[in-house]
Amino acid sequence: MRLLFVCTGNICRSPTADAVARQRLQLAGLDWIVDSAGTGGWHAGEAPDTRAVEAAARRAIDMSGLRARELTGDDFRRFDHLVAMDAGHLRHMKRLRPGGAGVGAGGRISRLLDWTDTHTGQDVPDPYYGGEEGFDHVLDLVEAGIDSLIAALREGRSQPSG
Repeated sequence: MRLLFVCTGNICRSPTADAVARQRLQLAGLDWIVDSAGTGGWHAGEAPDTRAVEAAARRAIDMSGLRARELTGDDFRRFDHLVAMDAGHLRHMKRLRPGGAGVGAGGRISRLLDWTDTHTGQDVPDPYYGGEEGFDHVLDLVEAGIDSLIAALREGRSQPSG
């Protein structure tokens, strides 16, 4: 299984999801491929936001080694699931996907919180312009989404039920 998490600049939400997924998959003994990307390349090559790194570290989640990159058309062929952090990212991904918003080529597209029972239809909010508490809230939501996503994929579901 190959998972790609997508947000705006790939420095807050998607690298958080990337790191949480890596941790959860390692604990579960699953050898899945995980990566993250941004809808834009403004931060390409940069490490995640220090506030995201610090919030993750408080939960023993390692974000070291992650670097921002921009989503490409090739990602739709390389990954089984491309998971957006919010509705805007989802729309961007549908436009970029080879074949457009229709079935197209390659990986399935979804929004992370649509995999949960408790947050379906919600976005993971962008914590960039807020304080530390926003990064902790993002982690709460991302952990719930990742746990639900992994459980669903292990059960053989290929799309969120919500």
